[in-house]
Amino acid sequence: MKILESQPTLVEQVHKAILAEIAEGKLRTGERIIQEQIAQELGVSRQPVQQALVLLKNQGVLIDAPGRGLLVAPMDPQFVRKMYEMRSVIEGLAFRKAAENFTTKAKARGEQLLTVGRDALMRGSVSAMISADMAFHMFIYELADNPLIGPAMEMQWVNAQRVMGSVLLSADKPRDIWDEHEALFKLVASGDGVGAELAARRHLDQAADFMIERLGDQLGSESAA
Repeated sequence: MKILESQPTLVEQVHKAILAEIAEGKLRTGERIIQEQIAQELGVSRQPVQQALVLLKNQGVLIDAPGRGLLVAPMDPQFVRKMYEMRSVIEGLAFRKAAENFTTKAKARGEQLLTVGRDALMRGSVSAMISADMAFHMFIYELADNPLIGPAMEMQWVNAQRVMGSVLLSADKPRDIWDEHEALFKLVASGDGVGAELAARRHLDQAADFMIERLGDQLGSESAA
């Protein structure tokens, strides 16, 4: 039999579209989600929208609204801290294995992703910055050649996109992570698995501190308003 190529289902596409709207601040914390409106805007039936909304609720992005319906959930800094703790452990492993499995064939791809990331930062596009960051980390997962890493990180990235979007939207000058990504890539390319793992964990621990500090500032401003 011919191997079937995996294509995003309609539900996955709707899920991605709604999550992008939340990450880019077009759907804000506490805003009511209107199923019919989303279906109309995306040009799909209500069924895939309903399934995508259930998935987002299960992932903690949406919560039940008073009465009925769903709202965009508030972000909890403690949850974000725990999310980054998990990322630090799993991605530390991913970077170590990527270094151990690195081939010269991967060098051009890695350099291309670094260029795309720097370009997104220069343009100041929130969606492009999030996409570039995810693409770099997914590239590392592929190099790690462990089929359990990607699925284990799937839910973490759902929430990470939202955190990154919220912080990027509020930042006067986005944090430049691409020098750090370049340094990580050089460690991977050199085959230094231990160094790559330690640097990746340090990178994510620092990112957690930065994100939580910014989220705390945002929550403080909202409380005072």
